[in-house]
Amino acid sequence: MKPHRNHPLWYAFALHRASGLLLALFLPAHFWVLSYALTDAAALDGFLRWTDYTMVKIAEFGLVFLLAAHMFGGLRLMALEWLPWSPRQKTYAASAVALSFCLSTLFFLSAV
Repeated sequence: MKPHRNHPLWYAFALHRASGLLLALFLPAHFWVLSYALTDAAALDGFLRWTDYTMVKIAEFGLVFLLAAHMFGGLRLMALEWLPWSPRQKTYAASAVALSFCLSTLFFLSAV
């Protein structure tokens, strides 16, 4: 493993990049399901029944975590670009992951 890839901020970069890619893959599926609301109400009802399964709720937890991680990671990057350099960059990255986990857990608990 390359030495720079063992740094916590590299993991923050990797999480931000992976969450962005996975969210980009999710968007077409989301729009496809939303199109059911306009074209086929019975198919939309069937899909909404499918979302009551526990595994789907766990996947929603992952989706909310990815969204929150990407949002807080982006805020961390904007702070890095616009604010004076700070030795607390690792703290910002860890805070982004912790906030993402807390938000997605709260969403999951309210969905279950």
